[in-house]
Amino acid sequence: MTLLQGRTGLWEIIIGLEVHAQATTKSKLFSSASTDFGAEPNTQVSFVDAAFPGMLPVLNKYAVEQAIKTGLGLKAKINLKSIFDRKNYFYPDLPQGYQISQNSDPIVGHGHVMIDLPDGTERKIGIERVHLEQDAGKSIHDLDPNQTFVDLNRAGTPLMEIVTQPDLRSAEETGQFVRKLRTILRYLETCDGNMEQGSMRCDVNVSVRKVGDPLGTRCEVKNVNSIKFIQQAIDHEATRQIEVLENGGEIRQETRQFDPSTGTTRSLRDKEDAQDYRYFPDPDLIPLVLSQDDVDEIARNLPELPDEKKERFVTTYGLTSYDADVLVSTKQTADYFEEVAKSSEAKLAANWITGELFAALNKENKTIETSPLSAKALSELINLIIDGTISGRIAKDVFADMLLTTKPAKTIIEEKGLVQNSNADEIEAMIQGILDQNPDMVTQYRSGKDKLFGFFVGQVMKQSGGKANPSLVNDILLKLLQG
Repeated sequence: MTLLQGRTGLWEIIIGLEVHAQATTKSKLFSSASTDFGAEPNTQVSFVDAAFPGMLPVLNKYAVEQAIKTGLGLKAKINLKSIFDRKNYFYPDLPQGYQISQNSDPIVGHGHVMIDLPDGTERKIGIERVHLEQDAGKSIHDLDPNQTFVDLNRAGTPLMEIVTQPDLRSAEETGQFVRKLRTILRYLETCDGNMEQGSMRCDVNVSVRKVGDPLGTRCEVKNVNSIKFIQQAIDHEATRQIEVLENGGEIRQETRQFDPSTGTTRSLRDKEDAQDYRYFPDPDLIPLVLSQDDVDEIARNLPELPDEKKERFVTTYGLTSYDADVLVSTKQTADYFEEVAKSSEAKLAANWITGELFAALNKENKTIETSPLSAKALSELINLIIDGTISGRIAKDVFADMLLTTKPAKTIIEEKGLVQNSNADEIEAMIQGILDQNPDMVTQYRSGKDKLFGFFVGQVMKQSGGKANPSLVNDILLKLLQG
């Protein structure tokens, strides 16, 4: 639990999220209009989306399947009967004057997500529900100083609203949860998780209380579209609320907006309660009734999810929990690792991927999908270390050349004459010469200064141009120093 120090003592932060995840579908929730991102304004709008009189919604079956997959991936209960409701409010970008959503009877019930904490422990974050709803359009305020424009391309886009229980206790925990949730959705291929494109965004509910006190009044920070901004919004909002309370004020239940340029939140409006939306079942849509066989069929075809994959990497490949967690952070990285490990040593593969490869990709702003080094090429490099052809140090130089030239490791090694020297007689003669040149150092080592061993190793590697087999160097050097 993370506590904040105020003037009057320690405060606890209580956080819950409403994550709006756009279901990966080609068409909208109740119409056949396209959901492609980046189209010209108002070019992907059907008569249903524009709420023309007499137009009736028709439910997208694939969007329902995507919601079921998401629920199963969140270890949640799938409700075989759910109801679509009208949520009434009035914005220029909501032409119907209501949003079709689900209120008391959502398609997905209670579930959970496990997150890893920095101290190595796990926490279970409860999922309250997942419901399907249609997105609104977009109001654009910055094209003209006197007018607001409306783009209805997003109107009717299928959203899965994932509502957590108030189980999160810090900005860091919340960031970890959103990353994990996004990873699960991407494994399931039910949402692409591209927050910068608006296909995943969060409403963040924050309240504070003295430890042991009842829950405080929450404020909702609306439509935050990056993990960094979510964390900044939580830190600012918690600090703001503590200052208000410690100065004798009260927290009003309200909706606020986060300003990334200042790192602060500002009030938008009083927070509506459920009764303000006047929910009632949509008369144009009958209840959604599923069969257990339908749900079971979807469950049978779920992919291996991050937690299960992580456990398998630890048990099958002998990886540490940390390395396995890093490797399963994206499905593409996990697949790349398994391709490398299939024909080389798994622990070395994990070290090279999470170390040298990730560093190189980050430097060039690339992902594992756009890596210039194939899994097969990296596997071949690792095998040359294992069989003693090159040392680990030389392998780093070869790796750098592979990234630049895309040449195979063997070609680079042959062209540059980098084959490791494993001739025991040559190495012993080299070591003996170095010991003869440093008699005082030898005496000091034999009198108990063990750290000088590293000095001798460094001299041998320097003289050999890094080509001497490190294992042989250590063995022979130790034998000669012990006399």
